[in-house]
Amino acid sequence: MSVKIRLARRGRKKLALFDVVVADARAPRDGRFIEKIGTYNPNTDPASIDINGDRALYWLQSGAQPTDTVRRMLSYRGVMLRKHLQHGVAKGAISQDQADAKLNEWMGGKSGLIDNKRAELAEKKANDFKARLAAEAAKKEAKAQSIADKKAALLASANEAMSDMVEGGETAAEETAAE
Repeated sequence: MSVKIRLARRGRKKLALFDVVVADARAPRDGRFIEKIGTYNPNTDPASIDINGDRALYWLQSGAQPTDTVRRMLSYRGVMLRKHLQHGVAKGAISQDQADAKLNEWMGGKSGLIDNKRAELAEKKANDFKARLAAEAAKKEAKAQSIADKKAALLASANEAMSDMVEGGETAAEETAAE
């Protein structure tokens, strides 16, 4: 029996969520599986990957073959490095302490990168919000200025019309007085 570590789709239309499952290679994608070892949500930024590393390592060492996508996720989470280091420990190339130290060093660097990306995205989101707010304020100010200019022009034309009426009234009064 060929065993695969792969994704099983769930969630609704256009909002996919995936389970990371260990399944027989002949089973349908969303069908029967042996064990669920994690979840994957590609809708977040960065994508949320929650995998039980111990169970994934167990299945990898038992001969399960991950799909390309799952292999990348396992590498991202350090399971493939852990498998590689455990293989070195089994051969006697390195000790368990050295393997644990290398894994912890890699995990520390990786978590720093993930935290930096999240902070960078949060900062970008805040800056975009400030830029949109400033653009909206500028647009509002331009609109207020336009309205004020129209009012001033309307008021000036009304004053001009009133002065013409007053002057027209005085000339008409002078003409009637002259007659």
